[in-house]
Amino acid sequence: MAYCTAKVGTEELAHLEIVAAIVHQLTRNLTMDEIKASGFAPYYTDHTVGIWPQSAGGVPFNANQFQSSGDPITDLFEDMAAEQKARKTYDNILRLVKDPEVCDPIRFLRAREIVHFQRFGEGLNMVREHLDSKNYYAFNPAFDKNTL
Repeated sequence: MAYCTAKVGTEELAHLEIVAAIVHQLTRNLTMDEIKASGFAPYYTDHTVGIWPQSAGGVPFNANQFQSSGDPITDLFEDMAAEQKARKTYDNILRLVKDPEVCDPIRFLRAREIVHFQRFGEGLNMVREHLDSKNYYAFNPAFDKNTL
């Protein structure tokens, strides 16, 4: 399972790279008037047209985005939620943007988020199969061997 999670994590970094490439392609030739008119000036002030990953609200990407509790059930639910949030973001982008050069890679990324959600769900089912049915969700199966 850790190997699968590492592979998904690596792919997620590739998703970030794809989105960054799209943003770069869309902004690299903007004029100063276009930058000002588009609301891109605050970003430009700090980063010119370099890529600085951040949310649509301007919150920079950082390690605070990641959650890890050491409890496989908690972590798998967190992973699944993250995949759904990413899928929802791609859905929203597809509602806003009609350029096929943007939409095609976004559709690809959206499909991958769905696959990741399914893989994490399969992992969650594997963990559930090893739980004591009398103690379902009452202990961390990675550490507590029915001692609680």
